[in-house]
Amino acid sequence: MVKYGSEALDTVEHLGLVLNNQSTALSLLEHFGSVARASVQDLSAFLSRDKAAQLVSSLRLAAVALREERSHLVIDAPLAVAELCAEMRFLSHESLRVILLNTKQQLIKVVSVSQGTLNAALARPREVFKPVIAFSAFAFIMVHNHPSGDPSPSEADLRLTRRILEASRILQLQLIDHVIIGTPAAVRNSYFSFKEGGVIS
Repeated sequence: MVKYGSEALDTVEHLGLVLNNQSTALSLLEHFGSVARASVQDLSAFLSRDKAAQLVSSLRLAAVALREERSHLVIDAPLAVAELCAEMRFLSHESLRVILLNTKQQLIKVVSVSQGTLNAALARPREVFKPVIAFSAFAFIMVHNHPSGDPSPSEADLRLTRRILEASRILQLQLIDHVIIGTPAAVRNSYFSFKEGGVIS
C-alpha cells in the first residue's frame, strides 16, 4: 500500500491490514459477505472483543471521514442524498438522520437524530428540529433506512413525514425531502423520495 497506494489493495488485503491477519480477514468475508453491517457481538465469534470493537470503530470512522470529505457538496436531488448516506443500507436497525443545508443547498452537516429497533426508528418532531435550529440551517432533509432493504414507505413513515412537514411550515423551516435508504435490486430503486412521490412539494 505504501508503494502503490490504497487502490492497489483489494477488500481482503485492506481488512487483513486492519486485523493484522489475512486468513482471518478472508474467513470474515466468507462468513459475512461484507463486515459493514456486522456488530461487535457478531464479530466476537471470530475475534477478541477488543479487536471486534476496533474493527467496528474503524468502519464507522471511514464512513464519517467519507461524509466529511463531501462537505459543501450541493445536495439537490434524492440520488445525492442516497449517495451521501449510502452506508445506512448496511445498518441492522433503523436510523433517522437529518441533512442540514445552507441557502445554496450545500451540505453543512449530517446529524443522527435517533436509533431504532430492527424495523422502527423512534423520532419526535423536537428531535428532528433541534439540530436544524442549532446549526442555523436554511433547509433540511430527513433520511432513514429500512433494514429489510425495501425502501417502500410504511404508514408510519408517511405520518411522520406529514407531521414534520406541517411543523416545518409553522416554524418557517424548509423540509426539502425525506429519503428512505434501501438496498439495490433488479425490480426496485435503492431509495424512495417523498418529494418524487408527491408527498412533499
